[in-house]
Amino acid sequence: MPRPIHATVHTQALRHNLQRARQAALDARVWAVVKANAYGHGIARAFEGLRGADGFALLDLNEAQTLRDLGWRGPILLLEGVFEQRDLELCSRLDLWHTVHCEQQIDMLSQHKTNVPQRVFLKMNSGMNRLGFAPHSYRSAWTRLNALPQVDEISLMAHFSDADGDKGIAQQMQLFQQFTQDLPGERSLSNSAAMLRHCGAAEVRADWVRAGIALYGSAPDAAQHSATEWDLQPAMTLSSKIIGTQQLALGDSVGYGSSFVAQAPMLVGVAACGYADGYPRLCPTGTPVLVNGVRTRTLGRVSMDMLAVDLTPLQQAGAAVGFGSEVTLWGRSHSGALLSIDEVASAAGTLGYELMCALAARVPTSAD
Repeated sequence: MPRPIHATVHTQALRHNLQRARQAALDARVWAVVKANAYGHGIARAFEGLRGADGFALLDLNEAQTLRDLGWRGPILLLEGVFEQRDLELCSRLDLWHTVHCEQQIDMLSQHKTNVPQRVFLKMNSGMNRLGFAPHSYRSAWTRLNALPQVDEISLMAHFSDADGDKGIAQQMQLFQQFTQDLPGERSLSNSAAMLRHCGAAEVRADWVRAGIALYGSAPDAAQHSATEWDLQPAMTLSSKIIGTQQLALGDSVGYGSSFVAQAPMLVGVAACGYADGYPRLCPTGTPVLVNGVRTRTLGRVSMDMLAVDLTPLQQAGAAVGFGSEVTLWGRSHSGALLSIDEVASAAGTLGYELMCALAARVPTSAD
């Protein structure tokens, strides 16, 4: 039989989270952001749950082709735009909308030969300092784009750097409003954090929101709110099984470096999951895990292919446990018990985004 580790993408959870995004976005249309192969869930697997979106946003032309092959005929937005001249030919063929964030992309558009003008999203750098035109250069970039016969409608876009934290979005909103005043075109501003935390404010209202991490059931501000508090459901479950047990005596250690030492006799289970599967090696002793739906903890260092779990809570509850017992690394167990990916990520000192995207290709994955 195959090694007992499996990832399940939950179609109904994706639908629920998309509906939750619609509620938060009020009257705005929703981009379903499916970059990085739908945050590690797989575009083909996630498509059925997200096809109710108004459009899909991503980075990769091959992923855009995948969506068209799946039958999607609605808007697709390239969030980083094109990288070279010939990319515009595929934009024309696949009917892709694309971001313009630098003068070089305007140059490419001006040289593009097409009979069908293209829809572009002009990006302002309102404080993130990654991509986009500086506010004082934004209007001149719009004017240049607007003069091109290769360009149809120009939408206006920015990205918030601190929507998930205390700094908030006020300063970036003020810049965006100041330098886009009187410019025509639809607006796209909010990511998941801004959508959930700030869309109720009138000044943040826009035509499009870009729902990313929230669609996959992770809180965009996990330090302040849990996914459950935002009414988000986990879109992925990573599960395995106990493939061996060890009875430890007082003073026995577990794993490389003997970083965990038993303070009393205890039963330890070994699960078929390690950092080669995408589980974070940095997760310390105490990282939460579910065994047969019962919450317990990892012990010692995570190995390439295995990790150890404490079976004491199950013994104390009188539950049968041993070889073949279900292990839920994150997501929902068969009993319905829930372990948020954000909790595991927090233990590793990272975010749920990284865990989703790091799921290894060797892990069999399917949609339910």
